[in-house]
Amino acid sequence: MNVAAKAEAAAPNAKPAADQGRVHLAIDGPVARITFDRPAARNAMTWRMYEELAEACRTVEASREVRAVVLRGAGGKAFVAGTDIDQFRAFSSGNDGIAYEEKVESFVGALEGLSVPTIAVVEGWAVGGGMALANACDFRLATPGARFGVPIARTLGNCLSASNVQRLVATLGLDLVRRMLLLAEMPKAEEMPAGYVSIVEPEEIDARVDELCARIAGNAPITLRVTKELIRRLAHDPHAPDADLVRLTYGSADFHEGVEAFLAKRPPEWRGE
Repeated sequence: MNVAAKAEAAAPNAKPAADQGRVHLAIDGPVARITFDRPAARNAMTWRMYEELAEACRTVEASREVRAVVLRGAGGKAFVAGTDIDQFRAFSSGNDGIAYEEKVESFVGALEGLSVPTIAVVEGWAVGGGMALANACDFRLATPGARFGVPIARTLGNCLSASNVQRLVATLGLDLVRRMLLLAEMPKAEEMPAGYVSIVEPEEIDARVDELCARIAGNAPITLRVTKELIRRLAHDPHAPDADLVRLTYGSADFHEGVEAFLAKRPPEWRGE
């Protein structure tokens, strides 16, 4: 996976090494909110933060009520500005890089694998590890001028794992990924491919998040879960099996409820069963 400083300016890790940051999870009805809380370091991820992110994902996945997840950086200046660079000082060989990539891949994979839709709210920077996390989400909202990228060729001189390059190519296209990685470009939200990110004025972003969550929460949860899983499978295998997903959907009580509600011309009452 990616590791980056803040991009063009001074390193984001401004707080003392003792500040390990936190990742907070708050669940309010059908919406779970995950907050990366290390604002003086532009929310650069420490191992504790990665572990807390994984724990938050496990809690969300175990919930029967959560229908949407919102991920956001504290402070309004950055989503996540990479991984805390101090953590790389202990690396002594290339094997440390292998272990690091495998470990962080498990965290990004846990986010990507959530069975409910995810929304990244990007204010400021989504860099390196932050780019990977935002890219693993289903939807992205960003304030004007927000920057996206993985400028490792200019900053740390490390590389990405194949899985993270694959994710970026799948969502952004090969040409833009080449420019991000080989030229260390940091495109603004306005320059990202159509449909990748929705640009929202800062004073409107909370309302837009709530609106998007409400739309998601009103849809059939099993349909959303199955669709997310099928998209994930197809990203790795164009001939991925689907029989288990089709069987789950058509065998659900929600499917029968949807049919009856449609014929009765009434709103369906989804139960996720």
